[in-house]
Amino acid sequence: MDNCIFCKIINGEIPSTTIFEDNDFKVILDVSPATDGHALILPKKHYKDLNELDKSCSEKLLTIASKIGNGLMDTLGYEGYNIVQNNGEAAGQTVFHFHMHVIGRKKNGESILTWTPHNQEAEIRTEIGNKLKEALTKNN
Repeated sequence: MDNCIFCKIINGEIPSTTIFEDNDFKVILDVSPATDGHALILPKKHYKDLNELDKSCSEKLLTIASKIGNGLMDTLGYEGYNIVQNNGEAAGQTVFHFHMHVIGRKKNGESILTWTPHNQEAEIRTEIGNKLKEALTKNN
């Protein structure tokens, strides 16, 4: 994609700090990190979001994320890591080239992923669950 910043990074048109690369992926450090070592996993082929990923790409993703996360813990002393992936503008996606964030975390570190839990009646969950089951069954 001509105007995709991640495609330009992958093609070497924009400099980046690459920490891992193979034939299918490039992993770079985020220029505006949530924590030190915040990494972005970028497929070299352009996919808009998770829904467009092909099977071989999606099969490799978690293995790479685990490798990067463990590297963050081993190297930078993190006690855990978040894997974050946004799909669609409403979910916070700002660059429409699939990417996955790997963010190192310390036990008492700043909260970066939050939401306000709320109680939901079992009847409502059942209704929603039935609708989703029906939709997922149709899509198989």
